[in-house]
Amino acid sequence: MILSKKIRLRPTKEQEKQLWKSVGTARWAYNWALNRQQEHFNQGNKFISNKDLRKELTELKQTEAFNWLFDVSNNVTKQAIKDACNAYQRFFKGKAMYPKFKSRKRSKPSFYNDTAKLKVKKKLVLIEKVGWIKTSEQLPIGVTYTNPRISFDNKYWYISVGIEQEFVQPELTDEIIGIDIGIKELAVCSNGQVFKNINKTKVIRKSEKRLRRLQRSVSRKYEMNKEGNRFVKTSNIIKLEKKIQHLHRRLANIRYNHVHQATNAIVKTKPGNVVMEDLNVNGMMKNRHLSKAVANQKFHEFIRQMKYKCEKYGIGFIQADRFYPSSKTCSSCGTIKNNLKLSDRVYSCECGLKLDRDINASINLACYGRLTV
Repeated sequence: MILSKKIRLRPTKEQEKQLWKSVGTARWAYNWALNRQQEHFNQGNKFISNKDLRKELTELKQTEAFNWLFDVSNNVTKQAIKDACNAYQRFFKGKAMYPKFKSRKRSKPSFYNDTAKLKVKKKLVLIEKVGWIKTSEQLPIGVTYTNPRISFDNKYWYISVGIEQEFVQPELTDEIIGIDIGIKELAVCSNGQVFKNINKTKVIRKSEKRLRRLQRSVSRKYEMNKEGNRFVKTSNIIKLEKKIQHLHRRLANIRYNHVHQATNAIVKTKPGNVVMEDLNVNGMMKNRHLSKAVANQKFHEFIRQMKYKCEKYGIGFIQADRFYPSSKTCSSCGTIKNNLKLSDRVYSCECGLKLDRDINASINLACYGRLTV
């Protein structure tokens, strides 16, 4: 099984400049390839292959206007074009949304490094056209790396690589666990495990309050320094925006860490099978009353982590049908309550069952798993 390893880089100032050059070139190549595909499609032509686009870019490089592309590795532009073509094809196959152009402000700064050119020494990594960069910990030596990517998270630089790993699969029980994920609690399991909503804790609420204050402060400074129709970015605005970026990073890391801890705790009970709902997260995000809460709970990330962790330990992963009424069904008699509202937190049935709505749903999911296996 291929699992990724992500390690922090410690570049010098000169190396960091070169890393930013690679990031900018990768973004430009992606946008250029996507623009060429759009132009070609609008003229009534077919899809341009990745190979043809790379040939076209090689010819462009020879001109004086584009000779700056030689400052970074050829593999950076090559992979960016490949990524753009894959994104474009995935849209026409119905697997993804239409690809967007990468923005300097909003897109994640990252680029690809060729596997053949990636060299590793003791706490050192060789990156093309950048040089040997110090790392915070040791990358495994003498293994095959897949898809190396260098990225920046608004504070530190990282390198992530995929490494083939083998695991001794533990002895599993016959238990089938149903997991109901929601907004009140992150996850409620049929075996009694409950994982809280991290966004209701003091740490997150204090950080979000500070974030709101900083954003208001930046907004006021922009208004103060407005010149006609344009906004002037002063040194103080840049300082505040860095603080905001670091705070967003901190909040994201707390939420990711909580999801990892919850999924690890479920997997370590060693169940035979895990059953979850196939949630329409995109549809839920369209509800303006719930969208923020849904985004902060990281439902998609929770499901993704459960899938690969179940595969890692040999646990069966089952996703119930999207329209399976796990919340509306009575876990005791099987009656479906069609008039159940979102505000009804306790499930009451004519058979006498009174149970928390989420626990009832998790028990129904576990029953679904027993019928499926």
